[in-house]
Amino acid sequence: MVNKELIQINDLKREFANEEVITKVLFGISLDIKKGEFLAIMGPSGSGKSTLMHILGFLDRLSSGDYLYKGEDTKEFDDDKLAEIRNKEVGFVFQSFFLLNKTTVLENVKLPLVYSGVKVDSKKAERALKAVGLGHRMLHFSNQLSGGEKQRVAIARALVNDPEIIYADEPTGNLDSASGNQVMRILSDLNKKGKTIILVTHEQDTADHAERIIKLRDGKLISDEKVSKQRVASDGYLNK
Repeated sequence: MVNKELIQINDLKREFANEEVITKVLFGISLDIKKGEFLAIMGPSGSGKSTLMHILGFLDRLSSGDYLYKGEDTKEFDDDKLAEIRNKEVGFVFQSFFLLNKTTVLENVKLPLVYSGVKVDSKKAERALKAVGLGHRMLHFSNQLSGGEKQRVAIARALVNDPEIIYADEPTGNLDSASGNQVMRILSDLNKKGKTIILVTHEQDTADHAERIIKLRDGKLISDEKVSKQRVASDGYLNK
């Protein structure tokens, strides 16, 4: 693992204005994330964990504070720069999959290539699907898949542009335990291959796959701890 700061945030705050009402969501979050880390963000509903991930993933902007990405101040990034980073350097996996129904698995995985404006290489999409064990399903329609298979397609779609960071927001939230364990094994394997994984979850068993867990409560960072040396066994359960 390369020991290098990839993300540095200091006193990050986020608030939303609705007419004259100001809703404060994040209160002075400070943390660093190294290249190649596997970080889990935990907290109850309303704690601000998804808002934090959206800011880290360039889907939202902070209200105040500092966010350095690879040493650069993100406040200086214009919309074109943000779009380029989202297309080429990060991948997203969400709880609700966001696949196009009545569209083949292969076409779903090719979408980021279409949006990136480069020549669409079907081989890249095929390799991504094979990496998550779905090479045999690439010509099926997405509405013919199980929930676990849909989430694996979503991971393949996140991988197709070979991103540096994968953001996963409650990736096991809609899955049974067996499918959830399979998804987490895939993310763990990707991390072992050098990908930085930033995971949002409210499930301790899911968070324990990470190397480090931060916990939020009421928009504040309340803990930042390394996970004890536990690794996922071949059956998907943690060795205590």
